[in-house]
Amino acid sequence: MTTTPQPSAAPSRPIALITGVGRSIGIGAGIARRLAASGWDVAFTYWTPYDRRMEWGAEPGAAASVAQELAEAGARTAAIEADLTDPDAPARIFDEAEQRLGGPVTALVLSHAESVDSGLLDTTVEAFDRHFAVNSRASWLLIREYGLRFRSAPGTATGRIVALTSDHTVGNLPYGASKGALDRITLAAAHELAHLGVTANVVNPGPVDTGWMSDDLREALVRGTPLGRLGTPRDTAHLVDFLCSPEGQWINGQLLKSNGGAAA
Repeated sequence: MTTTPQPSAAPSRPIALITGVGRSIGIGAGIARRLAASGWDVAFTYWTPYDRRMEWGAEPGAAASVAQELAEAGARTAAIEADLTDPDAPARIFDEAEQRLGGPVTALVLSHAESVDSGLLDTTVEAFDRHFAVNSRASWLLIREYGLRFRSAPGTATGRIVALTSDHTVGNLPYGASKGALDRITLAAAHELAHLGVTANVVNPGPVDTGWMSDDLREALVRGTPLGRLGTPRDTAHLVDFLCSPEGQWINGQLLKSNGGAAA
């Protein structure tokens, strides 16, 4: 848990819970910054041991740095370290977010991921199960926890769920398959939670380089994108911000590609 000095904030600011904000250059951090600037208070999760396993390594002090940025933008913040392979984690995350920010979560943004490349022949059972535990099961449990707790005024559509997905499959079997399951879970929420005044959408941000691309891959992806560049966390954040706004309430049950027209 990271503690950051909190600004005085109006009680009317809604609360967003964003998962997967472990790196300051990541998509989750970009979304957190955008929502804070748009008037949201922000709770976010991170899991340092995951970053340590990856080639980019852990970013020391990232959670505290992001939390400080959000506070400077006027948001009350709660940075929560959570292992999403633990099925009890979602309830604890909501408990802590509500306790520290003093109210219920209005928007749930799922940007966490387990992502380790492997294909049909070399994926291990352990890796397959871990991908589904984090990308699918934890997302279901977070959405379920949100649905159990969310309340809105009758006839209003104020609740928001946005999940980030991927269309990777070849050479990325457990990641792609578990993200496919996430899509279905989120789209089910658009129908099953409609009576609560909740919309739910999936966003595919396309190729966003947050430090994981090789030079060759980066060049190939740029060539395949009509706009001649890669996506940025800010690009994704603008769409998520719109979906979470009152103006975005008519968009529901959709899988949206925000990828600059990148070729499949």
